[in-house]
Amino acid sequence: MAAGKQDESKAGKQDGSKVVEPSLWERLERPAPVSRASLSLERIAAAAVEIADEEGAAAVTMRRLATKLGVAPMAAYRHVAGKDDLWALMIDQVSRQLTAPDEASGWRDVLHSFALQTRELMLAHPWMGSVPLISLTPSRMAVAEQQLAALAACDLDADSMMAAFRTVNSYVHGSTQAEIILREYQERHGWAGGVETREALAPQMNYLMSTGRYPAYERYGREAARKDDHTWAFEFGLDCVLDGIAKRLGI
Repeated sequence: MAAGKQDESKAGKQDGSKVVEPSLWERLERPAPVSRASLSLERIAAAAVEIADEEGAAAVTMRRLATKLGVAPMAAYRHVAGKDDLWALMIDQVSRQLTAPDEASGWRDVLHSFALQTRELMLAHPWMGSVPLISLTPSRMAVAEQQLAALAACDLDADSMMAAFRTVNSYVHGSTQAEIILREYQERHGWAGGVETREALAPQMNYLMSTGRYPAYERYGREAARKDDHTWAFEFGLDCVLDGIAKRLGI
């Protein structure tokens, strides 16, 4: 009888004739094996994050992961079903770094803090922009929960609460991903920052401005003092989004 229960625990929970396997997150929260040589979801996630940080998202394959971990290619498949599980583990691990500020006093402080932290996290791990926003992981859900709870405290209806949260989240990811794409474009061409980029693109820009069709853009080119201040631009845009939410919802 004891042996039967043990076998059932290993295989998963039985629902009639169907066996329901433990979820990825249920397995992650189980106590780790004592053996130092054994693989674990934590070790797999850490190795995958290192590969993505150093070599890019495309380098994260099960074979490359196995090589880094020093195991046979099929060994990792005993822990993760494939690329989707692997991405989920990676995003969950890095998302643990996001924390609500102790001094936060309201919904705006909470969303503002998470927005700034998320931008920094994405800049440190550019591959995060390749992960769908809908990717569900415990850490990502915890981050969303804290922001939704802050909005819920304003007595918003459920739809407005979620729409406000998603609006800020979309701005953060869209703006930061554009910054990452620009940075990668500059690196591919060997341009060290905005000045060299503008110098390289000067022939095209000079022609376009000479047509007289873009006077507002031409004024920006002549007068703007913060062309390369991405942090300022991000925070300015974020404040605009938060101001809009505050005015629209009266919070």
